[in-house]
Amino acid sequence: MTEAKTTTQKKASGKGHKTTVMVTGAGGALARIAIDRLRKNHKVVAVDFRKEPPYDMEGVQSWKVDLTKRDFEEIFRTSEIDAVLHLGRIELYEEGQQRRYNANVLGTQKLLRLCAKYKVSQVLILSTYHVYGAHPYNPALMKEDSPLKASHIYHDLVDAVELENLAQLYMWKHPELNITILRPVNIVGPGIKNTISRILNSRRAPVMAGFSPMMQFIHVVDMADAIVCALEENKPGIYNVAPDDVIAWQDAVSKTGCIGIPLPAIPPGLPRLISRVFKPKNLPEYKINYFKYPVVIDGNHYRNTFSFRAKYKIKDILEYYRNQNQSGCNAA
Repeated sequence: MTEAKTTTQKKASGKGHKTTVMVTGAGGALARIAIDRLRKNHKVVAVDFRKEPPYDMEGVQSWKVDLTKRDFEEIFRTSEIDAVLHLGRIELYEEGQQRRYNANVLGTQKLLRLCAKYKVSQVLILSTYHVYGAHPYNPALMKEDSPLKASHIYHDLVDAVELENLAQLYMWKHPELNITILRPVNIVGPGIKNTISRILNSRRAPVMAGFSPMMQFIHVVDMADAIVCALEENKPGIYNVAPDDVIAWQDAVSKTGCIGIPLPAIPPGLPRLISRVFKPKNLPEYKINYFKYPVVIDGNHYRNTFSFRAKYKIKDILEYYRNQNQSGCNAA
């Protein structure tokens, strides 16, 4: 086995040395934009279990590999990784519960263990604002020290919270990894296929009768830039990532040209039945509470720490989806 270089040895190679950045989840739209930014100044190793190759571009090493499998370590042995962007969290609709838990929790655990073993000098982990949980008694603005209650409300978010718990454990146990955790709001825009983007890009959108919580969105290009900025400025910690502007959910639905479909909010057991009607891929059970109770996060800590500022406003984002919906109607 080739002995891994220490962080000091890696940095001692001179000004011409390009750091090597591993990006997990490299087949996704967000990761691909981030890689486009990174490959100008860094060597990039693209990793994903879903497609081969995950990133087909000259100058980028690309691997189809499962983070939980033994051969994943071979990349660390041969590539001398300086930094890791862990963007490969699997969404609810992509895999079954056990497969998702193995990838998100056990895969992250192995990744962090290898980062410590091979003396990686920086790790950035993409989390989500969903870890706070949608609850009627949430404060007006959720700060980074707010409790992560999502797993107590819905079992489907256990893996997201456990992934964060692992990252925080390694943050304190291995300060040399310089771990940064980002908790973004709803990431939307071209190529994004998460639940909220699917809803905004459809003719009908669920609205809970009597509820219209405030929501936040960040464009995929802005989120990619925020990730690269956090990597390059390297200030470890936990950060909410959210633009300044917010909008009521029913107003957002209206501005995209969607037809709001009112759904009854009671009795409490009804969300499970509603989710089955819409199919979990289109409306996961856990997501229904996010259409009832506001989960508005405070992004000031990130904005005061890093030089990044979002370029896309909510009106730009909703106009994109409105144009998409109108194009779909015309095509039909």
